[in-house]
Amino acid sequence: MGLDTKSVAVIGAGVSGLAACKHLLERGCRPVVFDAGDAVGGVWPNAMEGTRLQAPRHMYRYSDFPWPDSVTEMFPNQRQVADYLHAYARRFGVLDCVRLGHRVTNMEYVGVAEEEVVAWEEWAGCGDAFGSGDGEWRLTVADAQGHTEVHMTDFVILCTGRFSNYPNIPKFPPGRGPEAFDGKVIHSMDYSKLGSEKAKEMIKDKCVTVVGYGNSALDIANECAHVNGTEKPCTMVVRTKQWIIPDFYAWGINISNFYLTRFAELLIHKPGEGLLLSILATVLTPLRLMISMFAESYYSIPMKKHDMVPDHSFFEGMVGCMLSTTPKDHYKNLEEGIIVIKKSKTFGFCKEGVLVEGESTFVKSDIVIFGT
Repeated sequence: MGLDTKSVAVIGAGVSGLAACKHLLERGCRPVVFDAGDAVGGVWPNAMEGTRLQAPRHMYRYSDFPWPDSVTEMFPNQRQVADYLHAYARRFGVLDCVRLGHRVTNMEYVGVAEEEVVAWEEWAGCGDAFGSGDGEWRLTVADAQGHTEVHMTDFVILCTGRFSNYPNIPKFPPGRGPEAFDGKVIHSMDYSKLGSEKAKEMIKDKCVTVVGYGNSALDIANECAHVNGTEKPCTMVVRTKQWIIPDFYAWGINISNFYLTRFAELLIHKPGEGLLLSILATVLTPLRLMISMFAESYYSIPMKKHDMVPDHSFFEGMVGCMLSTTPKDHYKNLEEGIIVIKKSKTFGFCKEGVLVEGESTFVKSDIVIFGT
């Protein structure tokens, strides 16, 4: 039985959801794609204006849909990525399948007893993607007005991504959490959902403290710097230093050729590797160290001025995903005091702001944004 006789629901209209829908359309299936947002593209339509890709554009694209010639930057910005994803959906007829503003609130497999499902040794009991035909998925879907409907389907593809879960809020000792603070506390996920204009309105003329030093924290801090300038400097509370780079060119050499290619796999030992690969990784260890030191000698120059060079090597930062691209004017904002960095392993809240370890006074804050 072909796909054209089966019903498929895709949850999420981000990068993976769009590709899944296009794949199904090519095989004769007419899926329905549910997404709680107001535009296709996952997190990108509502990301901050200053957000850029964290990977070179040639590594972040669909194989059958190149970037437009107008996009020449190594790290395209938020608008360019959102437009690219929308163009992909339009080009392959995916937009007609998407139901925006529809959130799947519950999903249940019905028609087969739970005891039977638990006893299955193969997918769907028979190894076939759609099973024997006895069961189906019941989805409860709510629209933007709160109205709910039940949607029955043979197969479900989850494309909700890693950024659609609950915000990661640090734990605090009693009396030192957000409840002790008179100001506003928000997570970067919720900040992005506000949209660009509402977010800027919220932080305008406010003392903002951003917790974290990852991609979201850097983007928010630099947006605060752009909106408020020297009148209301943005404070960043940083627990862990990490490598942040403007691009992949160190001393004029594209180091992505050493890290973002198959060659990089030869530089490290891997579980279950054979004797030849083990010997090769050992022999290439000096080369791995030299490449890392070469990159560090370039990227650490502005970081040393602010005592922000990480304890781990550049190589460890690359393979451990502990690296971010620098927002435009980040170091300029640090030099001018528009962004102030407070390095601290622990911190807490008080009535008027944030208490930083090693500081005798609190950091006055109207808004605290977790970029964790």
